[in-house]
Amino acid sequence: MRNTLAKIGRGLASFLSRERHVHGATPPTPPDRLLSYLEPADVLLVDGNSQISTAIKYLTQSTWSHAALYVGAFGEGRLARSTHRFIEADLMEGVRSVGVEAFAGMPSRICRPVGLTEAERRAVTGFAIAHLGHRYDLKNVIDLARYLLPTPPVPVQIRRRMIAFGSGDPTRAICSTLIAQAFQALQYPVLPFVEYRAAATEDCPECIDEIMHIRHHSLFVPRDFDVSPYFRIVKPTIEGEFDFRTLKWS
Repeated sequence: MRNTLAKIGRGLASFLSRERHVHGATPPTPPDRLLSYLEPADVLLVDGNSQISTAIKYLTQSTWSHAALYVGAFGEGRLARSTHRFIEADLMEGVRSVGVEAFAGMPSRICRPVGLTEAERRAVTGFAIAHLGHRYDLKNVIDLARYLLPTPPVPVQIRRRMIAFGSGDPTRAICSTLIAQAFQALQYPVLPFVEYRAAATEDCPECIDEIMHIRHHSLFVPRDFDVSPYFRIVKPTIEGEFDFRTLKWS
């Protein structure tokens, strides 16, 4: 039975990985320019063009369907090829390293964690590198199978859970799950639940404490890094010396 489910899972993964034509609203950033503005531990969000990318974008109501972690020079000697600079969880191949060419032609966004030291950035990237070779979470075949069917509108409060792959196997991951775990291992917030508690004192009668609660890593999606208040958005197109007066219009 387990082998049968595994075969079904691989078949669904192959189907969901197929590319489809997508009209992008954002022009892609040239790979060389993208690399010049990335720093280790940056999260690269991309607008993918596979079947599952369409489902993720629909369910999360977001442009971004995939996330990869930039490890840069911290991955030298530890990745499959010397040109590889990113760690991602691929539906077919699992957690792997790739070069910037893997995202060529795709609109992207850089999300940069604020305030990390070099040692902390090494810790985040090291966590992801240590998971190279782990498999993509395909155990819950029902989760994959539902992407084959027309997806009806669902309440916002349950939409996130529809894309949570809950096998619970530590050797399996999806793209945003792996990256969220890497930051959580450092206790860096991505998009935690925030509880506000009264902390009144004589000196500060209206003081309130913010208590952070960790969100389970299986519930993270690519858009969370975009909307997180703890990540700075970096747009290579306008970084540096951007002058709209030099643009050529038809």
